[in-house]
This record gives sequence, C-alpha cells and structure tokens, in this order.
Amino acid sequence: MSNIINADICIIGAGSGGLSVAAGASQLGRKTVLVEGGKMGGDCLNYGCVPSKALLAAGNAAEHMRNPAKLGITPHEPLIDFGAVHDHVHDVIAGIAPHDSVERFEGLGVQVIQEYASFEDKTTLRAGDKIIKARRYVIATGSSPSVPPIAGLSDVPYLTNETIFNLRQAPEHLIIIGGGPIGFEMAQAHRRLGSDVTVVALKFMENEDPELVNILMEKLSGEGISLKENISIKKISQDGRAINVELDEEIISGSHLLVATGRSPNTEKLALEKADVEYTRNGITVGANLRTSNKSIYAIGDVTGGPGFTHKAGYDAGIIIRRLVFGMFWAKANYKALPHATYTDPALASVGLGESEAKKKYNDIKILRWSYKDNDRAQATRQTAGMIKVITTKKGLILGASIVGKSADELLAPWTLAINQGLKISSMANVISPYPTLGEINKRAASSFYTASLFSDKTRRLVKFLSWLG
Repeated sequence: MSNIINADICIIGAGSGGLSVAAGASQLGRKTVLVEGGKMGGDCLNYGCVPSKALLAAGNAAEHMRNPAKLGITPHEPLIDFGAVHDHVHDVIAGIAPHDSVERFEGLGVQVIQEYASFEDKTTLRAGDKIIKARRYVIATGSSPSVPPIAGLSDVPYLTNETIFNLRQAPEHLIIIGGGPIGFEMAQAHRRLGSDVTVVALKFMENEDPELVNILMEKLSGEGISLKENISIKKISQDGRAINVELDEEIISGSHLLVATGRSPNTEKLALEKADVEYTRNGITVGANLRTSNKSIYAIGDVTGGPGFTHKAGYDAGIIIRRLVFGMFWAKANYKALPHATYTDPALASVGLGESEAKKKYNDIKILRWSYKDNDRAQATRQTAGMIKVITTKKGLILGASIVGKSADELLAPWTLAINQGLKISSMANVISPYPTLGEINKRAASSFYTASLFSDKTRRLVKFLSWLG
C-alpha cells in the first residue's frame, strides 16, 4: 500500500509544459506528482532549442570573423575547435539544467518519480513500482524525431536532433534531409563551422511566406549551402564511410546524414486505450479546453499535434493552471497570436495569418512591406538583407506579420501583442521608436498603410482648401 500515491494533479512529462504546470500547481498548494522517464527539461533543453541556439552562436561568431560586414575590419578565416564548440553547447545545457532539475522541483514541493508512465485504467497510472491515483492528469510527453520511410535509411547511420549535438568533430559533408527550421538552423551552423552542407527536401519552409523564404534561401546559398528543393529521394546507401543519397538525376555523397523531417507525438508508452483517451498518429485529441476524451485527463504541447513549439507548451500550461488550480473552467486555448521563428541569419519569424490564408478568409486585404535597406540602423550595421510583410483588412485590422532579417524574432513581439489584442494598424503607426533602431521597421511598415490616401488627389484638394482658411 505504501506504493500508492494520491494526488490532486499528476503531470506526465518534464518538458517545458509539464514543468510549468508542476511548478505552478505545487506552489499554489495542490499536491502534485511529476513523472518523467527521460531527462528533466525534455527535448527543448537537451536536444532542441537550447543546444541549437548555442551551436548557432558559435557559427555566428565564426562568420563575424570571416565576414565582418564591410566595417573596415580585416577578415580572416577562424580557427575552429569543434570539440570546444561541443563543450560550449553542453556547458550551456548544464548551466540551465539546475532550473529544471529534480532537486529544484522537489524543493518546490513536487513529488518527482523518475520512471516512464502508463495508464492502468481511466483513473490510475503506473510509474515503475508506484501506483498513482490523481484527481486530474496532464499528459505533456512531447514529441520525438519522425523518420521517413526512405529506402535504405534504416541500414545507414544517421543523426537526428537528439544525437547531432554529441559530435566532437565537424562533419566533412553534412547531408540534411528536411527543409524546416531544424534543418536550416543546423545547415547554417555547420556550414559556418567549416562543414560542406547539402539540404534536400520536397519543399523549403513550407509554412512560411514564400517571398520572405526566398530572401533567406538566397543568403544561405550565398554562404555555400547546396540547396536541393522539389526533389524526392529514391534510396540511401553506404559505401565505406560515405553515405550516398540517390536523387532522380544525381547521387550526393556525404560523411554524415541528418534527418530533420518533422516530429511524432510521444504516446506509445502511455497505454492510452486503457484510459479511454482518444488519439491518432498525429497526437492526442483535445478540445480548446485541452481536455481529452477522458474528462479527468488533459494533454498539452507537442503530444497534441499541431505546432511543436516550446512557447506553445508553456502557453498551454497557463491554460491548465487557470482551469485546474484556479477553477477558471471557461479558460480555453486560442492560438491566433502564436508566433514562430527560425533562428538563422537572417532570422525568419511570423505570427497570425499569412498572405494566402488571409486571402481565403477575407475578401479584401492590404499587404504592407518595408525593406531593411530603408532602415538607417540596418545601413549603419551593414545588415540590410531583410523585409517585413504585414497583412491587414481593408479597414486596418492587423491579421498577420512576417519578418526576415536581423533580429526578426525580437521585432515580431509587438505584432504578436497587436494580433492578440485585436488592434488596428494605427496602433503600430503611432508608436514612437528610438532612433536609430531596427524597431522603426515596424512603424514604417504600419505607416505605409496610409500612404495612398495621404497623398491622394482628394487629400491635396483638402489641404489646399484648409490653407485658404489659414
């Protein structure tokens, strides 16, 4: 009987979303159990957001030495110690890990069980030799790399985001299958750290605005990354140490292969059928209230399918805390202002509706653009590759914004706020930005909404009339 644990809330999975729910629930007085069979911190800390940005930082540092942007500094080829880069990446992980550790969460009053969990029935969970009886369960088990059924792939050694950060030597030639954010972040990082890189995919950045994607692809291609788009892979084989990727009209040989073709929800260990929880290969089925088909069980983050972002999992966690701890049963998730970013150089970031989506939903839209070349700060720093593209209704309601360029991920924040609050373009046009900053790009794009009407013949006639009155 000592192995039976009763709790108010049991969270399965100690990634971003699960940790946020556990910390909030416990500190607000709920008896909380957290079950995790893998590493605390989940994919983001150990295999995703954190190590990838640390590796990109190393690549960016090398590029700044190699190409100091015409600032009067003599360029030189950096000496890269890839083993030291590896240590840098893992030192960053180690620096953040205590915040997500078992010790910290036990200090917050959370009972942490380091075992994989599976349901025994609708109200009972097993984790190792522990039986958990909780009033509410929150599944936050995240996702894992999805491996496509390419002929020969299973017979060759390949990397995923869970293994690529363990390399202590730079790949001589890294072949990347997949044209999404992970693939291109790793492509640019490794290229800047000395590797030859080839990216192969049916479509590059398919969820982003094509106009802005073209700007990013031009930059990556200019750095020497070989881009193979709209091409299918016939088979993969190994010849000695070389990995051969056979395409329709050529064979690409590389030293290493990275598979970055999406994610699959982690549901296989949970025995969801026993808990009467509905799910598909795309994830656990939830409503806007994040509740599953079992009214006692909720699911958040990647395991529910859809956008696989750490910040989405964190947002979902906030909805759960409001519902299960504060009793705000009306709280529901709304992803209309869910942003996303790719942390390449230039960065690419978006929020809200894109051009094609907006045209389908609204009869008449306005598209606003502003180039980094027309921004004085971008000129001063010689970082003029980029553009902002904003979508509004004819009356100025902000529907979406996409930015490619320096600090695009940071510049997106006010647009996220605007869409979340249902603001019109006048709100952004009236913002006073310090000069000179990249933030002026947002204001200039917003102000362009009024250009046509401001300098129209009708306005000129009005100005002329008012001048007579003066």
